[in-house]
Amino acid sequence: MPLDQTPYYDYDDEPKEEEAGKEMSFLDHLEELRWHLIRAAAAIVFFMIFAFVYIEEIYETVILGPSKIDFWTYRMMCKLGQAVGAQGLCVDKLQFSLMSREVSGQFIMAFTSAAIIGLVFAFPYVFWEIWRFVKPGLKPTEMKSARGAVFYVTFLFFSGVLFGYFIVSPLAINFLVNFQISKSIENQFDIGSYISLLATLTLACGVAFQLPIAIFVLTKIGVIGPEFMRTYRKHAVVVILIVAAVITPSPDVTSQLLVAFPLYILYEVSIIISAREEKRRLADLAAEGGEIKD
Repeated sequence: MPLDQTPYYDYDDEPKEEEAGKEMSFLDHLEELRWHLIRAAAAIVFFMIFAFVYIEEIYETVILGPSKIDFWTYRMMCKLGQAVGAQGLCVDKLQFSLMSREVSGQFIMAFTSAAIIGLVFAFPYVFWEIWRFVKPGLKPTEMKSARGAVFYVTFLFFSGVLFGYFIVSPLAINFLVNFQISKSIENQFDIGSYISLLATLTLACGVAFQLPIAIFVLTKIGVIGPEFMRTYRKHAVVVILIVAAVITPSPDVTSQLLVAFPLYILYEVSIIISAREEKRRLADLAAEGGEIKD
């Protein structure tokens, strides 16, 4: 669905103070930006405090979830493996233990985890504040194309976070903790290493799922087009399969497809978005009598 097709509700609907015709000075813009950043930071702190209060429950049910063999993803993988005859998908052991090797280690990890959670849950509001600052400077045609931007960016971000948490992270953790170069080596990981891996994979997927938005913007300014993406589709598929192979727990094709398929779907959706925006961009240039770039 292109960005200019807004659902029932639109997060972007709000009074436009800039439309009154009053031009703001550079210092006025800085002051406005400062308040947007303050409100965004306040939202992050709010969710951070909330997460810190319930950090013990969050750790047991969410953060440490992928480290337990009864995690939802592992159970679903085993059922899928039994259905397709790929027993390698079943996870029956995770050979590692988590430790905190510093006196303040658990407190620091609680604070760090709360900060990451605060950032994730405050993301829609933070992006909305950024959008409110940028929006008055857009042209009417740009505003029309970007309707629903907050909704789509938020939807894709949380879709990526969920994909990273339920798919990528469990597969990566299962592979890494069960990889052995010698039976005499026992896996005892620092809790900071585990949190770093989980947060990196989860947030990276949230960012990676912004691909359709990035392609929309690049097409809008004429940097990339649908023909380019179609031409290099095979190259993109190879890259996607390599990424999927790196983070899957076994050479089994089924587990690789669990990761590769959603990434490929995102690429195809990006091509559709690029084609529609390219058509609209060329039509606008023709209407304005501007030069059309190939």
